[in-house]
Amino acid sequence: MAIGALSNSTYHAIDEEARAEVDVLNSRLDRTTQLTKKIQASLGRLEATGQSVRDVAGPLNGETRRLQTLSKSQPHSLLDVESVLAAIDRLRQPSDSKDDEEQIIRSGPEKAGLSNYLASIKRLSISYKEMQTSNLRANQGTMNDLTRLIKLGNTQLENHFDKILRGETPRSLEPLHYITKDKPFPVLSQDKIARLGLIYSHVAGNYANGFDSSVAKIYADIRGPYLSASLANLAAASVNTAKKKNPGDIYQAGANGIGTYTQAMEGIFIAEYDNICSIFTREDWGPILQATCQAAVTELARTLRELNTHIKSHLTTDCYMAYEVTEIISGLSNNLDKRTGELKGSLSAALKPVRETAKSSLAELLDETKRKIGNLQTLPTDGAASPIVAETMQRLNSMVEFLRPISSIMISLGDGGWKPGAAASGRTTEGIPSLASFDVGADGKDLFAKYCLDTIEVLLSSLDQKGRVLLRSKSLLGVFLANSVVVIDHVIRSSELGPLLDSRLDLLDQWRKKATVMYTDICRDISVYLFDTIHTNRTKRPTSGHADSADSASVVKGLNSKDKDKIKEKFTQFNNAFDDMVTKHKSYSMDREVRAMFGQDIRQKLQPLYERFWDRYHEIDKGKGKYVKYDKQSIAGVFMSLAT
Repeated sequence: MAIGALSNSTYHAIDEEARAEVDVLNSRLDRTTQLTKKIQASLGRLEATGQSVRDVAGPLNGETRRLQTLSKSQPHSLLDVESVLAAIDRLRQPSDSKDDEEQIIRSGPEKAGLSNYLASIKRLSISYKEMQTSNLRANQGTMNDLTRLIKLGNTQLENHFDKILRGETPRSLEPLHYITKDKPFPVLSQDKIARLGLIYSHVAGNYANGFDSSVAKIYADIRGPYLSASLANLAAASVNTAKKKNPGDIYQAGANGIGTYTQAMEGIFIAEYDNICSIFTREDWGPILQATCQAAVTELARTLRELNTHIKSHLTTDCYMAYEVTEIISGLSNNLDKRTGELKGSLSAALKPVRETAKSSLAELLDETKRKIGNLQTLPTDGAASPIVAETMQRLNSMVEFLRPISSIMISLGDGGWKPGAAASGRTTEGIPSLASFDVGADGKDLFAKYCLDTIEVLLSSLDQKGRVLLRSKSLLGVFLANSVVVIDHVIRSSELGPLLDSRLDLLDQWRKKATVMYTDICRDISVYLFDTIHTNRTKRPTSGHADSADSASVVKGLNSKDKDKIKEKFTQFNNAFDDMVTKHKSYSMDREVRAMFGQDIRQKLQPLYERFWDRYHEIDKGKGKYVKYDKQSIAGVFMSLAT
């Protein structure tokens, strides 16, 4: 009985102990269940309200730490507490880092240091992207904060870019200082270039095209006015130097400031291109250079329009400026295109008005020559050449100095394309001329020579027409034209026109002949007095130039009184007409070459006729000189004097 009682007592004790353990386990299970409910409630609030990670993760942390302690004594808990903790830590991390990064961002790139500042923005961007991929509504508040910080950081970077660049950019510089001393135009310092490049590399990543970025616009907005302001005085000087003290003076090469202006523009543009290449990426160089230089190119276009207006108003004296400007701007365009690959189109558009004037001037100058001659109210009454002849030839001679651009223009017009109303042959160049087009080869020289000959033909033809109206006789017109030909010939042979035209002067020979025919037309009227139709009863007549006084006496003796009177009258009429011709000949203003040419032609036409007539009939007044004023020797002297 005692043994049985003991066993029952022992079993009861064991049962009580088991109950106690069960109660402990139930208690722990209740606590676990409560913690689990709290976690679920916290996560629910996090998902539902989108509160910040710090607000939610704070209370979670205490509870989960207690849960972690509990799980150590109960490893087979229904919850994977470690996974929960890892998830919460991941939620906490952006929130924890945001405060640190915000301090850097708000301090600005100067205080924080540019490299540290850029690294902070990069970390914020990475955090933002990671939170985007989680797609938790609970992250929305933190993501908004990160977005705000990133925007603030980028804005401050742009402001820092602006500040650095403005600090390195003067309002303007004096280009002549660099041109006269043959110094390269200044570029940004390497330290500033490195800082600007770092900022651009970061900001440009926010844009599909880097040249659309805010810092690219800032660069153009700051450096563009600097370029324009630096070139403004030279632009104004180009316009001012176009106005000559004497408007009638022929424009001389280099007299306009456009050459210095474009030299400065080329130097400062290339320096700016070097800056751009050091700061921006390769694909952005061109667009940023275009944007930066646009204001300066616009000012150049305005300057060229003003020059074009002046040229068109003074075409006969200043057309050469159009040729010079065409060559200079074309050279600028080609040099910049070779160096940068940019601005050719903009410069071509700026040059177009002047280039079109240069092209049209060739035909307009021909028309102007006709118009000026047509408006003449008088011509020199002594047969001297009109001043318009020398003016026209001086214009052609001046063109030789601009043969390169003129040749290019003529090639674009085609052979004869300069004639009024003529259409170009098809070899047109709409854009700006290339360097190759300024290679003055045989084609360009040949076209210019043809243009010169066309100008001379228009000049002489127009003078001929005007002379027929204003001059009182053909002989005077002949003198006038011959003098004009001599002026033309002298200008050609004494100038740079000579090598171009020496072998092409058949045109002048034709006009010399025409002038000579006009002048010596009087000889036909005079020669009438030296012909006779008198018949004698002598079978042998004296040979002209060999008859002696006995032959003349016999001829005269054989004449009846009526025929003798006719011979006397012919001598008298010849004397009067010849003396009148000699008087007029000596009264005309003739170039020595013209006088010699006309005198020789008169002598060839009249002297043989007179000697023949004299040989036959000089005994008509028996040597008294009443009718026969000149013997052969004396009239030969007169003929000789006509040529000197």
